[in-house]
Amino acid sequence: MTDTSISDSVQNYYGQVLKSSQDLKTSACCTLDSIPQHLRPLLSDLHPEVVERYYGCGTPLPPALDGATVLDLGCGTGRDCYLLSRLVGESGRVIGIDMTTEQLAIAKEHCDWHAQRYGYASSNVEFKQGYMEDLATAGIADNSIDLVVSNCVINLSPDKKQVLAEILRVLKPGGEIYFSDVYADRRIPQALKIEPVLLGECLGGALYWEDFRRIMQELGCPDVRVVKESPIALEDPEVDAKIGMVNFRSVTIRAFKISLEDRCEDFGQLAIYKGTITEYPHAFDLDDHHHFETGKPLRVCGNTFEMLTLGRYAMHFELIGNKSQHFGLFDCAPPNTSISLESGAACC
Repeated sequence: MTDTSISDSVQNYYGQVLKSSQDLKTSACCTLDSIPQHLRPLLSDLHPEVVERYYGCGTPLPPALDGATVLDLGCGTGRDCYLLSRLVGESGRVIGIDMTTEQLAIAKEHCDWHAQRYGYASSNVEFKQGYMEDLATAGIADNSIDLVVSNCVINLSPDKKQVLAEILRVLKPGGEIYFSDVYADRRIPQALKIEPVLLGECLGGALYWEDFRRIMQELGCPDVRVVKESPIALEDPEVDAKIGMVNFRSVTIRAFKISLEDRCEDFGQLAIYKGTITEYPHAFDLDDHHHFETGKPLRVCGNTFEMLTLGRYAMHFELIGNKSQHFGLFDCAPPNTSISLESGAACC
């Protein structure tokens, strides 16, 4: 199957086969992690038709977005774009890209409806038809985006490395990648990669996590952080019979367009969260093993220090130290998965 036929298969599945999220055969594309408390009231302000055909696998919507320019890859009917519209505010901008005509038609139809609902003079959301492997054709310029989000879509691309390269091209220096996707614990056999149902259900195209990590390192992004993850249940017997030997998980990741090292190095640096992100007055989680309690100094590696210094969270932290003295590798350990994000486990 060629790249073009893979894209055609995906468009057919999401444009013709699926009529609502109830038609999905697995939980892969709708394994919602717990929606943050501050986002729940916003869901009631979404048009019902937009919500009905939502196929995401997480909630890739970080905080501190006022005035930001955000790009949503594979926006579908626009659920996340319209949530982001509220989060960036009337002065911000949201761009949604999708290749499926039927999905975009629904998204575009409700731009004015949401703008009126939010009390905006005009919509701050723009939808473009295009391919995430070629964002230049859709008019997305170099270094023009503050945040790129994507919700269970990159696995559908026949050229994932090109998608990730395009993301890094359009991000501003210090810009953030924050997306949810499906990953596998092994490489998917070639025959299953092109099976239409498995592909459409976000399973056939799922990257082996280590291959994803290697691609990001090759592209100059060596430190990708896991924010949250959850296992995916194969609820359909036929799907399970075909690919049940593979373990899948929905993972929300965070990364930055910042020059970082491939290992966590210790420079004796500290970070103190000020508690100034409105939605998180008591603590902020950068990832699944950096829990910053408000006012409490936390030792951080050089990479984490750079993420906080050069990214858009800088104003919310007091950052102490520099790189004048090196103490070797940071004393890291794998995240303790039995501890919740609120526990304060901190390592790189």
